[in-house]
Amino acid sequence: MFRIAGAGSVTAARLSAACCRVVTSKQFQVHGASLHVLSSEASRKTRNGPAHRTPPSWQSVRAMASAGESQSKINYIFYGLAVLFGGGGIVYWWSRKYMRETSKDGSTLKKAAAPAAAASKEATEPVAETPVTETTKSEAPPAQPAAAEAPAEAVPDAESKKLLDATPQSYPDYEVMPEIPGHAKYLLIGGGTASFAAFRAIRASDAKAQVLVVTEEEELPYMRPPLSKELWYSDEPKLVEKMKFKQWNGKERSVYYNPPSFYVEPKELAYQENGGVAVVKGRKVMKLDPQKQVAVLDNGWEIFYDKVLIATGGRPRNIPVFERASQEVRDRVTLFRGIKDFKRLDEVSKNASSIVVVGGGFLGSELTCALGKRSRDSSLKVIQMFPEAGNMGKVLPEYLSQWTTAKVRGEGATVKPETFVKRARYSDGKVILKLNTGEEISTDHVVVAVGLEPNTELAKESGLEVDDTYGGFRVNAELEARSDIWVAGDASSFYDIKLGRRRVEHHDHAVVSGRLAGENMTGAKKPYWHQSMFWSDLGPDVGYEAIGIVDSSLPTVAVFAKATEKDTPRAVVEETGESLRSVTETEALSIFGSAMQQAATSTVPDLEVMEATLPAKEGVRKTKVFDLANYPFALFPHPESATDEAPAPDVEAAAKLVAEVEAENRVAPTPKEDYGKGVIFYLRDDVIVGVVLWNLFNRMPIARKIIKEGKQHQDLAEVAKLFDLHADED
Repeated sequence: MFRIAGAGSVTAARLSAACCRVVTSKQFQVHGASLHVLSSEASRKTRNGPAHRTPPSWQSVRAMASAGESQSKINYIFYGLAVLFGGGGIVYWWSRKYMRETSKDGSTLKKAAAPAAAASKEATEPVAETPVTETTKSEAPPAQPAAAEAPAEAVPDAESKKLLDATPQSYPDYEVMPEIPGHAKYLLIGGGTASFAAFRAIRASDAKAQVLVVTEEEELPYMRPPLSKELWYSDEPKLVEKMKFKQWNGKERSVYYNPPSFYVEPKELAYQENGGVAVVKGRKVMKLDPQKQVAVLDNGWEIFYDKVLIATGGRPRNIPVFERASQEVRDRVTLFRGIKDFKRLDEVSKNASSIVVVGGGFLGSELTCALGKRSRDSSLKVIQMFPEAGNMGKVLPEYLSQWTTAKVRGEGATVKPETFVKRARYSDGKVILKLNTGEEISTDHVVVAVGLEPNTELAKESGLEVDDTYGGFRVNAELEARSDIWVAGDASSFYDIKLGRRRVEHHDHAVVSGRLAGENMTGAKKPYWHQSMFWSDLGPDVGYEAIGIVDSSLPTVAVFAKATEKDTPRAVVEETGESLRSVTETEALSIFGSAMQQAATSTVPDLEVMEATLPAKEGVRKTKVFDLANYPFALFPHPESATDEAPAPDVEAAAKLVAEVEAENRVAPTPKEDYGKGVIFYLRDDVIVGVVLWNLFNRMPIARKIIKEGKQHQDLAEVAKLFDLHADED
């Protein structure tokens, strides 16, 4: 072992690099065992700086010459002379090449270097395809004298190993560099949207940050929403093969957030003077040691970190009937979540005669509409079943859930509400499903879309707390689980300073929480208060956005109006050029004027002031609820949600209000259940805790601000005026 003691100077760093090359060329283990660097905190900062590109100093050359054998002395002395007095770049290059490729007997080291490189690869990949060839006795270096051996107590500790891995070294031997770095200032576990948002925030605050992402998937960070939406509506198979899609406005886009060229190779991350982001694919972090600040991978590799983010997301939840089924049944069941699942289902849908979708939530309903659209041009039969009374029955009020069910049926699917699978068996190439109604269905494939289970396997081994009620890692308002450990996305049970403890499984929450965690990892210390939103599209013509606690068991009050051609997902994408509607809030500020600006930026919102700033329309009297000319009207709670604590509004008063407005406008509303566009308020103790905007876009900042305000509202019709349902009126 070489032990280098010093104050952490550049010379010491260069010498350690030279030692690494010598030790590596002699096939000794370098990582954490054969080289021990002693330094102070100041020297750590020096070595964590940019990689040194200057040759070793004369003192380093002399030290190496005295430590080596006869030929090594000659090589290093010649090298030093070439550097100090040399005849330009050619002499320097030739001397460096000669030193690195020549052994003590004058033969090249290529044969010796190959086993060393293979050994390094084996350390990173424990299961190797090609066996490593051991060095023969004739090739093996002579044993080191006993005096040169390190004492038993000189085994490198974790801190020294961390410093060694973090040290950028001069002229690294690329062939023997580890595939996975041994240290990362910022380590992100998981390669989804939360990690993407986090490393963007980190790099925005720390321009030279070196960020390492470890993901189980064999994919670079990508967005999930198109997997159940736009990708299914593309008429260009070659585009889909490249994981590209056309937004509702026809603009092409990739599901990947960044092209491969954006990322740095993991082994090169420590040598990036301007920082960068590297992704280790196909690896799983099995354990964190919060005290030693080390992460252990599934291949045994250890990564020391300064700050770590857990963004492991969730895994698709299965149901017991399929978990207990035979292997033949399980082989024909897709738990839809990622790119791999999309590719599989896409291929199945091209050849199958029938597909059953189990689940009536966002994902299940979106996939059913997408497959139903595909069935129009083929013989594919699509069946959706769920135990609720209607699509998205856990979220939408019953009347709107029933309307949505009719919409899904109109897309070409057979919908079976209040239905679930009791047994599943395999027969003659088909999956036979026995339903609670007594009916049996034969199908080629089953898609299960019944929610997520947060990935919390790290918790037990890492001493982290899991929330017994909501699931996920329990974190504070700053999304911190323990010192220097943050959690974001689906896997976090966080404390919302407005709505209490929550766990959210939506794209925008991954963006919001990932960004907040990244900012806090760089020292921001911000609490979570920005309410994330979510959205769902049932094709290009019907969609909604929601925010806060949206639970159909809560009392609801809704206001609807007739939709226009601009009130569709297709129209909003055409207007903003953005299919991820969580990104369109900045567009909304410019589209909707000063009321939106105040809603998004004011510290203490004043609803009356916001209402007064809305653009006035000729013929509309703001003293009334709405100008109802040519608009159907609906103002009522969820029919089954009225309780003693939250009584239903006075029906007679509502009818009187409608009559007054009708008299003023001399036009009666159309008595039909056409919920073109509207706003639905979800109440808890007369306080708005959730809002659904039905085919109503670019208003989310207002909804967010109303929830943040947290006031009781006696007249929700006045609050509804803030959303200006007539904004698109010609």
